[in-house]
Amino acid sequence: LAQYADWIFCLVRTDPTVKKQAGISMLLFDVESPGVTIRPIKLIDGHHEVNEVFFENVRVPADQLVGEENMGWTYAKFLLGNERTGITGVGRTKVKLGVAKEYAAQIRSGSGTLLEDPAFAARVAEIENELLALELTLMRVVSNSNDGKPNPASSVLKLRGSELQQAATELLLDVAGPDALPVNAGDIASPGWAQRSGPGYLNFRKTTIYGGSSEVQRTIIASTILGL
Repeated sequence: LAQYADWIFCLVRTDPTVKKQAGISMLLFDVESPGVTIRPIKLIDGHHEVNEVFFENVRVPADQLVGEENMGWTYAKFLLGNERTGITGVGRTKVKLGVAKEYAAQIRSGSGTLLEDPAFAARVAEIENELLALELTLMRVVSNSNDGKPNPASSVLKLRGSELQQAATELLLDVAGPDALPVNAGDIASPGWAQRSGPGYLNFRKTTIYGGSSEVQRTIIASTILGL
């Protein structure tokens, strides 16, 4: 959503003599600063919410440094922990799952409805059980995160939460079936919710990437939590 932004924060190298995450600072500055260029990236679902941002000889006043110099990665880890906890999206997934069940109850399958189909019902139950376990884990992590330090368990939340969001959108897409093929087609037999299910499914492919990809989260879990 950089197209709507007034300000941007950046992690920049301020000490080239040290290795890895050390020597990084956080700056906060106006996106209208000379040398900043924002270009849209159109997503596979047709929407525009992602951008690429270019910096060409951008100069930032020293008083727009956030906190202490060379402490940027420390701040970033704290922010990433909060972001990953937020990405968990238990509430969002509950809503999507509820919508899928609502429409599945209206679709005939055999002598009953799709929601009553044993295979479909088992699939829904599995997601609901996983979601309940995730919600309880989220509550434990949040209740133990009051010391101002990043909690590596946020990686567990982000990893499983993003996977369950994808599972819920995939479920809704399967409920829509062929009705998901038309998109923004107006007044045709395909209902609006079904037309939106396809782009929604495609859009949520990104959840296992942003905030640190699933591969990154597994590495953090292995090294920080499991001590491998």
